[in-house]
Amino acid sequence: MPRENLTDRTLKALKPAEEGKRYERRDSIVPGLLVRVTETGKRTFMLQTRFPGSTDPTRRALGEYNAVSLEAAREKARKWIELISKGIDRATAEEEAKRAELTLRANTFAAVAEDYLRLHVIGPNPEKPRQRCGGEVERDLRLLFIPVWGDRPITTITKGDVLGLIEGVRDVGTLATLAAYGKGPKAEKKPSPGQARNVLGYIKTLFNWAAERDTYGLQHSPCTSLRAGRIIGDRQSGDRTLNDLELFAFCRGASRMPYPFGPVYRLLLLTALRLNEVVDASWGEFDLAKGMWIIPAARMKGKNGKARPHTVPLTADILSLLSELPRFNGGDYLFSSTNGATPVWLTNRAKKRIDARMTLTLRAIAQSRGEDPAMVKLPAWVNHDLRRTVRSRLSELRVDADVAEAVLAHVKPGIRGVYDRYELLDEKRHALELWATRLCSTSSSQSRRLSSWRRRYKKSKNIFCEHGGLRE
Repeated sequence: MPRENLTDRTLKALKPAEEGKRYERRDSIVPGLLVRVTETGKRTFMLQTRFPGSTDPTRRALGEYNAVSLEAAREKARKWIELISKGIDRATAEEEAKRAELTLRANTFAAVAEDYLRLHVIGPNPEKPRQRCGGEVERDLRLLFIPVWGDRPITTITKGDVLGLIEGVRDVGTLATLAAYGKGPKAEKKPSPGQARNVLGYIKTLFNWAAERDTYGLQHSPCTSLRAGRIIGDRQSGDRTLNDLELFAFCRGASRMPYPFGPVYRLLLLTALRLNEVVDASWGEFDLAKGMWIIPAARMKGKNGKARPHTVPLTADILSLLSELPRFNGGDYLFSSTNGATPVWLTNRAKKRIDARMTLTLRAIAQSRGEDPAMVKLPAWVNHDLRRTVRSRLSELRVDADVAEAVLAHVKPGIRGVYDRYELLDEKRHALELWATRLCSTSSSQSRRLSSWRRRYKKSKNIFCEHGGLRE
């Protein structure tokens, strides 16, 4: 078949082939390039040559004219010919590239994160997650990382991507960081170094897990060289404890906060437990007849599988609080907004509410003393400070150090912790009863003072409310 210098004018002038037949025109510019014309007038660029693995020349389609221009067809044919000269079959290479691309798209960060949560964090029973902090891990992955990286292949996420998110949380907080990435509304900037440290730990563990599985195309974690100390700074140990007035304000505020947050705060103070140990409690852990609350090891803090169950003796005050809680038919959790199916999450909004109530009470006390209530400010505190407060007050009450540590579920140090498994149940019960009595006496004395002041200043109630006093 003669060759000719194909042009767009030539190609457009080609007439349809006779019925049941087809014909071809060969290009003189690129060897092996031709255009095939069918009876319908369809014009397809083809390359005829010996492809790797074949001894006879064969034709393969490069694309249909109009969808592929003449120059694009010539360029594609030249690339194929160059690869063939190196023993590479371009069609096979393109098919492998397509498969690799499909695999890459299937292994998006969101897809890998869902596998990670299902297989490693939560496990088969959502009510008993594999990880003690499974709820927090799931929340932060869904809140921060999945919205920002969800559609990206996990192999494309770099060290810089991780660093950018972590530094954002450190400097302006999670919500403001999401807003900066266009994944949420504009939010107030609140530096959160503690949260940044937590989420860095979560994402490092996820990437290490994905790399170890070797099923997502990820060879190395982008977080390998990231260190919390260098990015966020040394961890600051807290030293805040609540004084007597603040404890009174806390008890008063918690008692007036509705379910579930008010009872959660009250139980935190009565037991000195960690936040998750309280909010994730379920009725199956309680033996009310024996006055015991046994928290399983899976919900307790401990490294390398060394967590132990923790028994909380139920004092009269704790039993009274439990008797006030609702029972749900949709699940077993004590504190829930989903009919017992899932535990409640103690949000920052709840913390602000208890802070506001405490501030009102402290201002009322200040005004009862003739002081300016507007000058009263509640020093910042975090939920974990309640544990430190209880521990300190147990020492004031002359509770033995081992017993006080046992109340906080701290394991005895060194070899004693390995061999001495005595749980100090009676001693813990006595310590918690002493603490409850101390709380009651503090609250009673301050309540009497406030009641006396309110009676004396009943007529001026509206005045002190305007100035930030206690609003009943």
